[in-house]
Amino acid sequence: QVHLVESGGGLVQPGGSLRLSCAASGSDFAFNAMGWFRQAPGKQRELVAGLTALGSTNYADSVKGRFTISRDNAKNTLYLQMNSLKPEDTAVYYCYVNMIERQRDGNYQQVDYWGQGTQVTVSS
Repeated sequence: QVHLVESGGGLVQPGGSLRLSCAASGSDFAFNAMGWFRQAPGKQRELVAGLTALGSTNYADSVKGRFTISRDNAKNTLYLQMNSLKPEDTAVYYCYVNMIERQRDGNYQQVDYWGQGTQVTVSS
């Protein structure tokens, strides 16, 4: 059983920084594709940053140059470093992970997981 726990959200002033983390607990799994999404009130959930199994990154144009997605394999944790935050970055942020998991029969399968969401508020 795998669970994702998000942390690091909070209230910051414009121009400030936050670092979100998404820790995975469980066993017999490995990160595959992963990313961070966000959803503001009245708006659709959007992809903020993605990271593929081969290490390629992809960012929404609105955050490119300000946000950085990374992972720490030793800690089974995904991160989102957010710099130069703007009021329009205010949203609930969700981590997404596609994991490769070992089954009882020794085979592997890919499974999608979502974090519980963490609030980021940028306001003066």
